[in-house]
Amino acid sequence: MGNIKIHHGGFSTRLELEHASVVAGFPSPADDYRHDTLDFNRDYIRHPEASFYGDVEGDSMKDAGIFDGDRVIIDRAVEPHNGSIVVAFWNGEFTMKFLDLTHRDEGYIELRPANDRYPIFRIDNSDRFEVWGVVVHLIRTFE
Repeated sequence: MGNIKIHHGGFSTRLELEHASVVAGFPSPADDYRHDTLDFNRDYIRHPEASFYGDVEGDSMKDAGIFDGDRVIIDRAVEPHNGSIVVAFWNGEFTMKFLDLTHRDEGYIELRPANDRYPIFRIDNSDRFEVWGVVVHLIRTFE
């Protein structure tokens, strides 16, 4: 189903950046004088008290570029909208999917995977369902 494990994290690390951008052409001479820091609290966490890490398990969101083993940052204070990637608590499990609200007037919503091998989940009033948070950032480790 593409489960996700939720972890509360401390977001206090600052990383020194020699270059804040990666240029695919010729570097600018001004880059030699550029120095900045990457501060996860300042740059990525809008609501520290409502933000969590999630470790992705499975491949149900692979066509959205989210793969097994990736880490996402989930913000519970962000209001979800149609098309948001959400972490939902549905019938006793956490799952990460696109939120589809286009059928709300018909009495249901859908959770849509980003992989054709997985089904679309139809959620109605009989389900135990909560949008637990909105995925706001993706962290991927290459090596």
